[in-house]
Amino acid sequence: MSENKTNKPLQESFLNELRKNKTNVSVFMVNGIKLEGQILSFDQYSILLGGKVDQIVYKQKISTIAPSGHGGKHKQ
Repeated sequence: MSENKTNKPLQESFLNELRKNKTNVSVFMVNGIKLEGQILSFDQYSILLGGKVDQIVYKQKISTIAPSGHGGKHKQ
């Protein structure tokens, strides 16, 4: 991942890079559900996740976001 040169918040830089690169991500919710797709857009409170069905996910309900297939481990 590139260096945060513009002093944007870390979360914004991370999500924006995933969005721009159209990276497939795994989104783990606090209740253990795993969502997969691409980040289409995001704001302060939510993420628009594109996949078979586009869905808005509220950030307060997210535990972890990781690029898919990069060996990230998450207990369910």
